[in-house]
Amino acid sequence: MIHIVFNEADVAVLKQAIELDETLQGEIIQVNDDLAVGPIENIHVGEGMEIRRNWWRDVLAGGDMDGALDKDEKNDLNTIANLVGIMRRNEEELLWIWAAQNKHDVCGYYWLLHYVKEFQGRVSILYLNNLPFLNEKGQVFYPTWLSEIPAKEFLKAKKLAREITLSEFEVDPDEWAKLCNENGGVRLLEGGKKLVSQDENFYDAELKKYVTADWQKASKIIHQFLSKAQHKTGDMFLLWRLKKMIAMELFDVQGKVGYMKDFEVKTKTLSAP
Repeated sequence: MIHIVFNEADVAVLKQAIELDETLQGEIIQVNDDLAVGPIENIHVGEGMEIRRNWWRDVLAGGDMDGALDKDEKNDLNTIANLVGIMRRNEEELLWIWAAQNKHDVCGYYWLLHYVKEFQGRVSILYLNNLPFLNEKGQVFYPTWLSEIPAKEFLKAKKLAREITLSEFEVDPDEWAKLCNENGGVRLLEGGKKLVSQDENFYDAELKKYVTADWQKASKIIHQFLSKAQHKTGDMFLLWRLKKMIAMELFDVQGKVGYMKDFEVKTKTLSAP
């Protein structure tokens, strides 16, 4: 059995669950890219892949993860190529895709279907869509991320595994193709597996709310956004958007605009007449 997850935090909790239940024993593979942001047109061919990689280089340039894309040995395409090779060589191998109800996981699921459709009948989905679980205090809650679920609750979650149907392998790629053609800079989850496209400046208006008349480090502004905003995204994407707004001279800034702890931002001081 091979498990696919879409977040680093999910790997750790799934490992703990495997220790509690040997029937879950298997390799855990993580898809790293956050496909809920950035260009995805022609993403399954070389030109589209390169456009996306160059976009990520621009997003990360000069920030806390500058150059990380080219230094990181993790490559999703290589990861999936290895996965496909394993599935082809061993016809008994099964694949479980774990996803919670968030845009990041659902985008990853759609992207992955393109590569595993030949294994229909051996690929299962565990989509924790609006399902109740118990937290560490025994209280009922509805997780948005797999990593929010205590390891012991995964034993209940495994019962939700079901084969991805032939119909889903036919219909879901059409939904992904539509999103790829729209090529919005941001994708949001409306419910179920329904995603909608938005412009890349979608988060700007909410991010602006946390810029005040007092100087604050960019890291604090981003942390407040991630703590309070209804729609969230990655901190590096938010740092990039904050820099874009600074370049448009929407805010006053002091310090070197680079790492999020190296510069401070406040609302623009009106010039005296």
